[in-house]
Amino acid sequence: MTQDGDVDSLVRQRIRGLRVARGWSLDDLGSRCHQSASTLSRIETGARRISLDQLSGIARALDTTLDQLVASDSDDDVVIRPQRNEEQGFTSWQLNGDNGPQGMTVAKLRLTRPAPTRGAGELPVHPGRDWFTVLSGTVVLFLGERTIRVEAGEAASFSTMTPHSFGAEGGPAEILAIFDHGGERTHLH
Repeated sequence: MTQDGDVDSLVRQRIRGLRVARGWSLDDLGSRCHQSASTLSRIETGARRISLDQLSGIARALDTTLDQLVASDSDDDVVIRPQRNEEQGFTSWQLNGDNGPQGMTVAKLRLTRPAPTRGAGELPVHPGRDWFTVLSGTVVLFLGERTIRVEAGEAASFSTMTPHSFGAEGGPAEILAIFDHGGERTHLH
């Protein structure tokens, strides 16, 4: 099968899968996208080519996008492998691909670096916001003049225009973090 045939087959499977997952018959979907049940049946089975206007109406009716219907079915990104950064004292697992929600990066971090000490240099700033929740251990967050201890089960959210830095206290800590582009560059690289 050609690459176009692979995408065509995948789109047909996704249309049928989304329809069935909603518990809709072909008539139900047809009434929502203004196409006949027989046309939809032929589209799902491959007996009819799908035009862009048909696909657009079907996507809207199924509450999805054309991009999601035709996206690659590659399994290349299924396994997430950790990236060690010994210099900065953490291991990271980036949990989303290049196009995270609203340009955000979701990552799990295992912090081994201790919390910085006050007066050890200027704290970095960058545009945006950071958010993290502590999965295990304790994280010390320096936020401007404040020192905040964030324990397992707690979360922190803050403007990254405030000078900030964080590290583990009393041994390694694991966090789940959401960074904007500035935060990703600052904290993961």
